[in-house]
Amino acid sequence: MKPIFLLLPLLALGACSKEKPATSATSSISEESYGKLPDGREVALYTLTNKNGMTAKVTEYGAILVGLEVPDKDGKVADVTHGYDTLAGWLTNTSYFGSTVGRYGNRIAHGKFSLDGEEYTLATNNSPGDIPCALHGGIKGFDKVLWSGKKISKDGANGVELTYVSKDGEEGYPGELTAVVTYTLNDDNELIWSAKATVTGKSTPLNIVHHSYWNLSNDQMSSINDHLLTLDADHYLPTDAGLIPTGEIAPVADTPFDFTKPTAIGDRVEVENEALKLGGGYDHCWVLTKKDGLRHAATLHDPKSGRSMEILTDQPGIQFYGGNFLDGKAVGKGGDKYPFRSACCLETQVYPDSPNQPTFPSCILAPGQTYSHTMVHKFSW
Repeated sequence: MKPIFLLLPLLALGACSKEKPATSATSSISEESYGKLPDGREVALYTLTNKNGMTAKVTEYGAILVGLEVPDKDGKVADVTHGYDTLAGWLTNTSYFGSTVGRYGNRIAHGKFSLDGEEYTLATNNSPGDIPCALHGGIKGFDKVLWSGKKISKDGANGVELTYVSKDGEEGYPGELTAVVTYTLNDDNELIWSAKATVTGKSTPLNIVHHSYWNLSNDQMSSINDHLLTLDADHYLPTDAGLIPTGEIAPVADTPFDFTKPTAIGDRVEVENEALKLGGGYDHCWVLTKKDGLRHAATLHDPKSGRSMEILTDQPGIQFYGGNFLDGKAVGKGGDKYPFRSACCLETQVYPDSPNQPTFPSCILAPGQTYSHTMVHKFSW
């Protein structure tokens, strides 16, 4: 946490106590220490609330959404995300719970790409099907660094702005990148995550992604397979055995990948299908039908709790991951050991492996340009 400087007249009035939350008539935000990193740097935790009983907690470490508490149809409030209770837990976060991932969220084939006549080699920190790739920014991506946070007010809502400067060559990526991520929580029950970035020196591939794991029930140990999912996408990207897109943009019609109407996640996840077999279930990118502007991408609904989450985005794709690699080993919030398929991720983004696929929408940010990615999570119950 950054030091708080107080004027002497305030000290005379006894204003030397812990900083009070900034509040408005409908919402509030507070800042407190969340602990220290092993190197001694202090980490702040921000708590955002709205008038309807929602609470979001965000930390500077990894620009992580620590938790999101949402009422259900009976007014019971529960955290609907997987994660950890303490900073120490988040330091062990190999599943990317709640994280902001980058520079490049998702996979880059063989950890290699060419740009402006130069070949770049990245760490290969993932190997589905025993085929190596670069995943979510590398060994120490954006999810494992300390961002600099500050409280903000944006569009009438309170939030937190987090900034990180990624040096030229960090994790193998070219150019010095300045990234700014904001979380805001408004009284329309929208948690808005947005990212902006600029680069100097060299162009760089960029795909900053929010990676929360969602379970909208009142039991984070329960299966996600009974949740109803709708995706505003009539095509998806088949992959090879390394979960790298083949380049084909395939229709979802008459396949287990058709979520154009509300469908239980578990209804078809075990059917005989080559794409599902390669992914161990759902772990694919869907191509959003509408191409421009902020638009609907997905709706997730839990019939038991009555909670629904709509996702809107300005990105071309959405990765739906069904929690296939959760294995009950990580000790999470309240001592929960999250089992197989107990949560799902819905990550808006450019397509995986875009640096190597010229037919995909460009992911290259050049000096003088500004990267922008907005993701709205709108809740109802």
